[in-house]
This record gives sequence, C-alpha cells and structure tokens, in this order.
Amino acid sequence: MGSDLLNEMVTIPAGSVTLSDRRTERSWPVEVAAFRLSAFPVTQAWYAEVTGACPSTARGDRLPVEGVSWWDAIRFCNTLSRREGLTPAYEVRPGTGEAEWDTTADGYRLPTEAEWEHACRAGSTGPRYGPLDEIAWYRGNSDDRVRPVGGRQPNAWGLYDMLGNVWDWCWDLYDAEVYGTYRVLRGGGWSDEHWSCRASVRRRSHPTFRIDDVGFRVARSTPAAVDARPA
Repeated sequence: MGSDLLNEMVTIPAGSVTLSDRRTERSWPVEVAAFRLSAFPVTQAWYAEVTGACPSTARGDRLPVEGVSWWDAIRFCNTLSRREGLTPAYEVRPGTGEAEWDTTADGYRLPTEAEWEHACRAGSTGPRYGPLDEIAWYRGNSDDRVRPVGGRQPNAWGLYDMLGNVWDWCWDLYDAEVYGTYRVLRGGGWSDEHWSCRASVRRRSHPTFRIDDVGFRVARSTPAAVDARPA
C-alpha cells in the first residue's frame, strides 16, 4: 500500500448520531453535515513529512504517529493546510492556551466528536462495525504494541483503525464545567481491553498530554458544508 493511499481522504455522508456519556448517564442527538475524513490514522511518515518531527516511541513509517498532544495535532492540521494552499482551520493564540476554529475555513482539522462517531459507525447500530478481532488491534491481539495502519478490516465507508490501535483526538471539550480544557479521545488503543473499543466510548485527556497509544486523523469540511455555515 503506497504512502499516497495512506493519506487518502474519504467523503462521509451527512447523517445524525446520538452521543452518550456513561458518567452522567446523558445522551444527546447531533446532526452531522457531510465532511471528509482520512481513511487511516495519520502515519509517522506523513507526520514527519509535514512537520519534520518523529515523536513516536515505536518507529515505523506505516505505524500511526503517537506521542502527540492535541496541540501537536491541530498544529499539524494548520501546517498541512498551508502546504496545500488551504485556509488553516485554527487560530492558535501563543501563551494563552487557547485555539479558535474558523468553521468557514477549507483546511484540515480534527473531527468533532459527533463526526467521529458517525464516521465510525458507518450506518451500523451496534457497539462495533464488525467482529472486534477482525477490525481492531487491542489488548487481546496486539501483542502489546502499536501496529501498522490498515492491518484490520475497514468499516463500510472504507475507514481503517477507527477502533483500536491508537485513540483519536477530537476537537471537542469533554466537559468544560468539570474538566476544564480536557479534550475528547475516541476509538480505543492497542493496549485497551475490549470494552474500550466501542463506537460510543468517550475518554478525556489534557490537550498537552502525550502517550504511546494516542494519535489522530484529519478531517475537512466539504465545500457545501463550509458555504452553509454562518460567517
């Protein structure tokens, strides 16, 4: 599988998803506009090509980049956008610990939590989009290490490693009133038990946190979705 294919973006159709939180026993529906999402987690080769950095603990071009913070992920998105002549999605304010998302921008960004779950489910309604051992690397089959992307079956929309291998950073705050600036992680990782590798599972972490089972994938708004959003 060539490196260009590992950077492939997939168009995700519009739809709706119901998010839920086990801690608060709350659920809420969200409408999701069509958007584009990378078919694979960002690989170490792609991350190094864009940023010149190799932060991961394990090394391999086709391994998902890990050891990246939420801030690292949004800076990658902005750098990639500028390289491709697109408008960066984020305004990062140095020294303030704040970032603002320009929803009218056509550049790369992190998926929202609702977009991530909608894309993960790919029209399915169960906890997973297929049998766990066929679709995910997790504690039961990973041999305690991160694995090259694309080594398990994709979901119905052609997305690989949505569950297992590495957790994905999302744009959203987890619960600002309780956890402040903590951001959402989704998907489960190579060291997680089977119950963490489900489409609905939410995890939280501080945006500066770096560890060897957390990575990310990138999204882009479709032109129609950008045009429909208020300035």
